[in-house]
Amino acid sequence: MLRHLDIRDMLLIDRLELEFQPGLNVLTGETGAGKSILLDCLGFVLGWRGRADLVRNGASQGEVTAVFDLPEGHPARALLSEAGFPVTDELILRRVNVADGRKTGFINDRRASGEVLRALSETLVELHGQHDDRGLLNARGHRILLDVFAAVDLAPVRAAWAARRDARADLAAAEAALLAAKGEEDFLRHAVAELDKLDPQSGEEVELDTRRRAMQGAERIRDDVARALQAMGSDGAEGALLDAGRWLDGAAERAGGQLEAPVAALQRALIELSDAVAGVESALESLDFDPHDLELTEERLFALRALARKHDVLADDLASLADDLRARLVSIDAGEGNLARLTEAVAAADADYDKIAAALTARRAAAAKRLDAAMAAELAPLRMERAVFETRLADAEPGPEGRDAVAFTVATNPGAPAGPLDRIASGGELSRFLLALKVCLARGNDALVLIFDEIDRGVGGATADAVGRRLARLADGAQVLVVTHSPQVAALGGHHFRVAKSVSKGMTTSRVAALDSSQRVDEIARMLAGEEITTAAREAARVLLQG
Repeated sequence: MLRHLDIRDMLLIDRLELEFQPGLNVLTGETGAGKSILLDCLGFVLGWRGRADLVRNGASQGEVTAVFDLPEGHPARALLSEAGFPVTDELILRRVNVADGRKTGFINDRRASGEVLRALSETLVELHGQHDDRGLLNARGHRILLDVFAAVDLAPVRAAWAARRDARADLAAAEAALLAAKGEEDFLRHAVAELDKLDPQSGEEVELDTRRRAMQGAERIRDDVARALQAMGSDGAEGALLDAGRWLDGAAERAGGQLEAPVAALQRALIELSDAVAGVESALESLDFDPHDLELTEERLFALRALARKHDVLADDLASLADDLRARLVSIDAGEGNLARLTEAVAAADADYDKIAAALTARRAAAAKRLDAAMAAELAPLRMERAVFETRLADAEPGPEGRDAVAFTVATNPGAPAGPLDRIASGGELSRFLLALKVCLARGNDALVLIFDEIDRGVGGATADAVGRRLARLADGAQVLVVTHSPQVAALGGHHFRVAKSVSKGMTTSRVAALDSSQRVDEIARMLAGEEITTAAREAARVLLQG
């Protein structure tokens, strides 16, 4: 609900504060008094694109503030949250227009772009008038309006469309993958055969390289170790030490104990030498290798590295590469079968979508008949009983919301061809069509503030009274703002504001005042009689106000 509107230095308004109420709010005044200025200012703070020269003559800048109440569940809350603005029960929109044309918007005192304000306005306000092209006259939105009237749940058809889209995407991807795979089938088979023949193992390169280095090192040191063993053995140091020991043993008895320590040391040396000989012999045995084994090791190592370079991978990744290439070959071999399965899935998804879309079409067709009947009932009291309103369904490209195109058409006279609302109906007729259509479509929808700008133009008497009663019906449980010249409409308002223009010191300004019961009588009498308000006009005004 629009609760408060504050306007400063905009067009003919120097300072204006208005407090609006739920229900039907009517704004009246003489032609040119500035009633449309209020709508221009409201459109400005909502980010609508409009006239550029909004700042009051002589002012450096103009400013408009609008305060809305947002009950729980209001669609504006989700939009605010998505845009990163704080969400509270009160929404304050403010927009400043500098004289040079620069505009700055604020949402709850935080800077906001015009784009965000316009998106937010779609959840707050709906404007209807003779030149309305944002709402009911926009044919692109007729399907949405019919769905709202029919209380259609689009979730099933959207889910079916998504499943259909995904199934087709999977089939297309599989077809493209199979086509690409078949293009490299010869390469894959050759590469897999080559890899299978070599049978690379993970970690094999390091192992082969270590063995190769060991064998190459053994080849270089084996001769030295063998010569050392020969020098230490029975033909070398060990034999000499044994001879020395025998000689000393024979001389020890005659040496008077002087050789006991040397003989013991020599025995220890022989033991250590024996251990050293055994160790060297063991090492020499480990250095023994088959030169052919070195050759084979080098051949496999070089083959692994060459194949890794060929496929631009690490040698350790050859095994996983082989698995991947084999899997691609399997996908080629199984490709036709997979395509068949995916084709069946597409057919099933198409059938499911067709079934749900057909049911949706039937539901829309039934709702269209109900809407046409409701419109006929609404048009009769508006003195348009001869007009024929028709909701037409036509085939459209399938999509997430079905495969129906919806258009509201009208024939204003029997036998006349039907056509779009804005091309067939005259100004006054169009206003009444829009009102009747809004009455039919807006039942139970009180989230939007509905604004009607002189929608009763061109009608009077009983027709104007019928217009007013429908506006009052729309305002039941909601908020409706009406700019009107019709006393019948004004009399049905729950809250009445009068717009007046005055000139002071050469400066023209517009003022808006909330009227009490006696002031309402005078204003409606003025609307009935003109400048000179007679007693009869006041009495007629009282009759209108009594309903």
